[in-house]
Amino acid sequence: MSLFRIFINQDDEDMATSKKVITRDEWEKKLNAVKLRKQDMNTLVMNFLVTEGFVEAADKFQRESGTKQIDLATITDRMAVKKAVQNGNVEDAIEKVNDLNPEILDTNPELFFHLQQQRLIELIRQGKTEEALEFAQEELAPRGEENQAFLQELEKTVALLVFEDASNCPVKDLLDISHRLKTASEVNAAILTSQSHEKDPKLPSLLKMLIWAQKQLDEKAVYPHINDLSTGQLEDPSE
Repeated sequence: MSLFRIFINQDDEDMATSKKVITRDEWEKKLNAVKLRKQDMNTLVMNFLVTEGFVEAADKFQRESGTKQIDLATITDRMAVKKAVQNGNVEDAIEKVNDLNPEILDTNPELFFHLQQQRLIELIRQGKTEEALEFAQEELAPRGEENQAFLQELEKTVALLVFEDASNCPVKDLLDISHRLKTASEVNAAILTSQSHEKDPKLPSLLKMLIWAQKQLDEKAVYPHINDLSTGQLEDPSE
């Protein structure tokens, strides 16, 4: 990031007439001058593997790189919760979360409501109308009385029952798998936070920062780009 700032912050007057041209040799020389500690890079990779739940890869990388020891069993347990929500087994997911740490749901009413909402959605998906209505009245309605936002979410969800064909319902997106994934991600983030981990991996944010920095620099200079983030190879502007 500091390398891009060198050029971004150059005097605008000097750049007014034409863009600065930086050759590949010059650019690579500047890149090579930036010192990165291997330990920091290993920590960044490990952060990604742990946050995203790649247990086997994290185990192998931990042994090969010598990074700080992490209890990999916690990753397995967290992924079991996430998978349960993704598969629509919300009741099982709630039990697993409570087994991990009952304070997660006790101290996060919004998360618990969203899990119960997802449970209601799954009942509606299965066509269990009477059970869904009973569950909504007993479990979700009392929470809606205490929180206006919860009440609005509940009303939207119950609206699914009004339409015989859910594809005609204005809130049909609630039945989409993407809603399961959203709830699963929310649970995953809460568990990570409870375990003193960052809820989002750092690597994607750094890559977004790289893209942003290149766009800023494009306004002031012509230089080799990294167009394919998967390879990290420099490409000349003409390529």
